[in-house]
Amino acid sequence: MRRNLRTCCAIEAINEAAETARMLGIAHKAVDVRVEFMEKVIEPFIDGYLNGTTPNPCVLCNLHIKFPYLRKEAEDVGADLIATGHYARVEGDGGGWLLKKGTDPAKDQSYFLYVLDRETLGRLRLPLGLYTKEKVRRIARDLGLPAARRPESVEICFIEEGGYSCFISNIVPEASRPGPIIGPDGSVLGMHRGVHNYTVGQRRGLNISAPEPLYVIRIDAEDNAVYVGPREMAYRREVTVMDVNWLAGPVRRVTAKVRSMMRDEPAELTLEGDLVRLVFDRPQWAPAPGQSAVFYDGDVVLGGGTIV
Repeated sequence: MRRNLRTCCAIEAINEAAETARMLGIAHKAVDVRVEFMEKVIEPFIDGYLNGTTPNPCVLCNLHIKFPYLRKEAEDVGADLIATGHYARVEGDGGGWLLKKGTDPAKDQSYFLYVLDRETLGRLRLPLGLYTKEKVRRIARDLGLPAARRPESVEICFIEEGGYSCFISNIVPEASRPGPIIGPDGSVLGMHRGVHNYTVGQRRGLNISAPEPLYVIRIDAEDNAVYVGPREMAYRREVTVMDVNWLAGPVRRVTAKVRSMMRDEPAELTLEGDLVRLVFDRPQWAPAPGQSAVFYDGDVVLGGGTIV
């Protein structure tokens, strides 16, 4: 099978990392965590889609794989600190360490790091957070490093040809069980190809006929049904967030993101037991259950959790 060079963790990327380390005169070590990655990232990713949610594998990886194993390797070699290439910043404020947005707003990756615990945060260094992506590429070009010519990674690292729905169908063939696509008036507009092929806010691939564009507004995996409606029905002002991890104390007025590529928007944050209720000043486009909502106070990441 031809490998997808736009995935961030392909064999090509590992080989280039080894070559970069050789050129810089530093040791390179690859750690085999395939079993753990399958159990902690891939299986929950598949289960999430089969249950009608939209899981975030990068967040799962950071929580269960990348940072726990980096810390373990650091402890094994007696290193005090760890560093990654995320475009975000870690800064001390006198009372502890804060996670902040990266300097380059177009590449900021703080959204994916809200799951870190505070001890890991204190040992983490993010040297790229002060630079733009183009500046980093320019440095790599000047040093003749392989990373200078790598394309942007835009795919899920373990997905190659065919996309995530094909990946899931190949592993769980019975997932492609058809069911109804239900319109806003309750009528059946067509049949879906398995709920894992759909996410809230999706328009393409519905293969239905309607007088106006329709979007996925809800997925009911238990009833094997996909609900669609006009664009305005996919907007939400309020979301509930579970499994919240706090990196800094909560405040009532925040900005928040419900997907990585959006701009964080003003919202009111209310604690309700173990849950957080976010009420945005303006309705947000298609918050999807299973995705992450991340809360900010200016540049500081307060915390985040999973949208219910």
